[in-house]
Amino acid sequence: MYYPTTRLRRLRQNPVLRSMVTETKVTTDDLIMPLFACPGKNVKNPIQSMPGNFQLSIDLLVEECKSLMEVGINSVLLFGIPETKDDTGIIGAHEHAIIPRAIRAIKKDVPGMYVIADVCNCEYTTHGHCGTIVNGDVDNDLTLDTLAAQSISFAKSGVDMVAPSDMMDGRVGKMRKALDTNHFYNLPIMAYSAKYASSFYGPFRDAADSAPQFGDRNSYQMNPANSDEALREIELDIEEGADIVMVKPALSYLDIIRRAKDTFNIPIAAYNVSGEFSMVKAAAEKGWIDEERMVKEILTSIKRAGSDIILTYHAKEFAQYLR
Repeated sequence: MYYPTTRLRRLRQNPVLRSMVTETKVTTDDLIMPLFACPGKNVKNPIQSMPGNFQLSIDLLVEECKSLMEVGINSVLLFGIPETKDDTGIIGAHEHAIIPRAIRAIKKDVPGMYVIADVCNCEYTTHGHCGTIVNGDVDNDLTLDTLAAQSISFAKSGVDMVAPSDMMDGRVGKMRKALDTNHFYNLPIMAYSAKYASSFYGPFRDAADSAPQFGDRNSYQMNPANSDEALREIELDIEEGADIVMVKPALSYLDIIRRAKDTFNIPIAAYNVSGEFSMVKAAAEKGWIDEERMVKEILTSIKRAGSDIILTYHAKEFAQYLR
């Protein structure tokens, strides 16, 4: 058909009709809110580079979970800021470490909240890298033991899902075997499968006190220039037992999300990371953008690219926009 017989603007004339024919809709069911647990009581430390986000002591973390559920956000991803650190990160697996205590508290007082625990070592190591250092680099296989121990500790504490973010080779298989051996057959794994060595993580490293004390993470996180490699990483994690695979960051890697969705029949998650969040906040503070419209557009683009699940620091405010 040719103009003027076909006029696509006909379907845009009325807001009710526009809503009817909207192809991609983001709901609160799609979103996971990352939270930062810290020691102490009644502690609410502002994260300066991430306006509106805080390091929260467990008592206030529980209250924040209640607040999230009130606006329809029913899932959180936990990161821990420990009282002390060690060389390997095994301190994060102790029964009374910050994340196991936070999990137990949330599941006790907010039982409807779906709790996911990040599994990594950078928050817990004195050097800020994601595993055990041998000869100046992260030793892959020694790190797997620590990750498996963290997973078991979190599972025993009542976590609903574990999410390894370290990018060690073979960690999904190691964790799956450890969980199954300990009878946690039904505990799902959401793997950070295509996690890039990105410049967009800066504010997070302030939030989690996890910046590396030397070198960088290029030897284990992915090269931002590579796309085919991401599919190899995702395929390996699926073969090892991942139930959900993640692309991180989201906005600069929408093509990776799309390729993953088109290639694999598995739920795809995407992490709308701290730098992406903070750029929006900084521009909004200057009055340069309409923040609400931009947040909605960003989250819609991530879902449109193929993501089934979006981890975002915008989750709570997005839920409030919908209201």
